Amino acid sequence: MATTEYVGVQRIAGPFTMLGGIPHAGYDEIVEVRSPDGRVRTGRVALVSEKATLVQVFAGTEGLAPATTSVRFTGRELEISLSPSMLGRTFSGMGEARDGCGPVLGGIRRPVSGAAINPMAREYPRDFISTGISSLDVLLTLIRGQKLPIFSGNGLPHNALAVQIATQSKLVGAENFAVVFAGIGIKHDDAAYFRDRLGAGGRGGNLVLFLNLADDPVIERIATPRLALTTAEYLAFDLGMHVLVILTDMTSYCEALRELSVARGEVPSRKGYPSYLYSDLASLYERAGVLRNGRGSVTQIPILTMPNDDITHPIPDLTGFITEGQIVLSRDLEARGVYPPVEILPSLSRLMKDGIGKGYTREDHPDLAGQLFASYSRVHEVRALAGVVGADELSATDKASLSFGDAFERSFLSQGAEENREIGQSLDLGWELLSALPVQELSRLSMEEIKKYIGKSV
Repeated sequence: MATTEYVGVQRIAGPFTMLGGIPHAGYDEIVEVRSPDGRVRTGRVALVSEKATLVQVFAGTEGLAPATTSVRFTGRELEISLSPSMLGRTFSGMGEARDGCGPVLGGIRRPVSGAAINPMAREYPRDFISTGISSLDVLLTLIRGQKLPIFSGNGLPHNALAVQIATQSKLVGAENFAVVFAGIGIKHDDAAYFRDRLGAGGRGGNLVLFLNLADDPVIERIATPRLALTTAEYLAFDLGMHVLVILTDMTSYCEALRELSVARGEVPSRKGYPSYLYSDLASLYERAGVLRNGRGSVTQIPILTMPNDDITHPIPDLTGFITEGQIVLSRDLEARGVYPPVEILPSLSRLMKDGIGKGYTREDHPDLAGQLFASYSRVHEVRALAGVVGADELSATDKASLSFGDAFERSFLSQGAEENREIGQSLDLGWELLSALPVQELSRLSMEEIKKYIGKSV
């Protein structure tokens, strides 16, 4: 496609350069911005009208002067080179090699803008993905093709949990499982941690790592999740793999979106975020799914830190509307030494009922999960009562619930950061914990299940 170059711009402000109306300029078109010293920076067209064209410069506009800056319109979108050789490699937030192995060669180039999967082309998610973490596998089951976010807070161990999920996850019965991991706006020490744990030794050759650092240009954070998802779609729908995409931290992405929106002079919405935050997040999250008659699948785990631990903040609030549940991390559990500190009661996996039980996991899984939820909910009620009347005044049944709650958090919710529990081991542990409760407290179980798995007479 023919390219056009213009010398001189009308205005430079922040990461933006303003030109007059450019014929045939397209939204999201990639441009090359050249400074007088010959340095070339990549940008993209952010706004187009008959009178003006606004260009976002990825590396910033420092050192540019309006009269001497030239802008070349390439006629193409932001693209990424895709090849099977990407597996086992580390890239920057803009898709450039960070592992010293050079660029991706011999593959195809594809725009990163992507699109949500057509609902009519989707197949309902059903297959169980094992993470090796009891609280997730038994109570908040991840299903192939699902989008299940993790709501965390500053200082909570979501990075360690993300690494554990990335290294331990597998689709039962499938060998062609891969992980695409994207760090968005992360600190250098976190990037080093991810490289060490998820580098070549993390999953062998079945992981692709993208790292966008906190001191990288803000605009690059907008591109990083799209690069990761385009890579995942290539692995899934071109190569027939089952891909788990982990995106952390989506709060950094949303903050970048807000910063660019303010720089463009757009009217802000809730807490200063742009009014299109919902649709923008949906354009990312809805790229997960299973295609009908397709060979592969894309599953997403976006991770976000809730500002001030506020679950009603626009970022977790809108994310919860789009996704199929949420995993909430608890600061109280973390303070008591529970890892991973998953707060079970406000957490939910809306698709787990169709991906567990007979044909997917053990047939006792659904009823066991329901009873564990009910029993742990009862623990919270008893703890509140004990705070009023004192533990000594509780009935024997209530004291049994308290003991169950302590054991549940100590041995079921809590496990080592490198401890990989098979689903059968986690289910057996759940039954063992329920055996300490009086029979009358097991209201979600049938008499046959109580006899078979707990060994008590009814």
